[in-house]
Amino acid sequence: MPAWQVFAKFKTMLYTRKGDTGTTKTFGCDQRVSKSSSIAEALGSLDEINSFLGLIKVKADNLSLPLSTGEIIISKTIGDIQQDLFIIQAELAGAPKTITQDKVLGLEKVIDGIEKMLPPIKTFFVSGGVELATLSDIARTIARRTERRVVGVTDEGKIKISQETLAYLNRLSSVLYALARIFNHLAGIKEEAPKYK
Repeated sequence: MPAWQVFAKFKTMLYTRKGDTGTTKTFGCDQRVSKSSSIAEALGSLDEINSFLGLIKVKADNLSLPLSTGEIIISKTIGDIQQDLFIIQAELAGAPKTITQDKVLGLEKVIDGIEKMLPPIKTFFVSGGVELATLSDIARTIARRTERRVVGVTDEGKIKISQETLAYLNRLSSVLYALARIFNHLAGIKEEAPKYK
């Protein structure tokens, strides 16, 4: 069936009216849950970081980084992360999906490669510099909040999330922090430490 026919079949799916009372439904669940529930908050945070990463992907265009671990194209790396976030959303919603250890190791490879190009971290840094660095730093904070929301759901014991998924979310903010630093470094912008006075 052509794609346009598939879309035409589901054209009324932009709204169903089922959530008008403030509830939503997750995969394989017959009960509706509040849109303010911890699971809805976690799913919403995953959606938010995924959308924000789309902005970084567009802004990065075809920018590449020649890392010691191999060259990466930023937009492709971000696109791969976005795809992984859909797997995490599916897992959180109850689908039989999960992040693999290879995906965690893939993020670590990117982090390690960037870290070798940067001076050592001696302090916190004030966000700013070039646009891509600032956007990456904002994404880092959204990723951290997303991780807290997902951990909150697992703490409640209602949903079991794999260790690999939790590790992936933890590495995600590190990747974004590394990207923020490298974008400024390559632009020749010195990192600004907080003054605390």
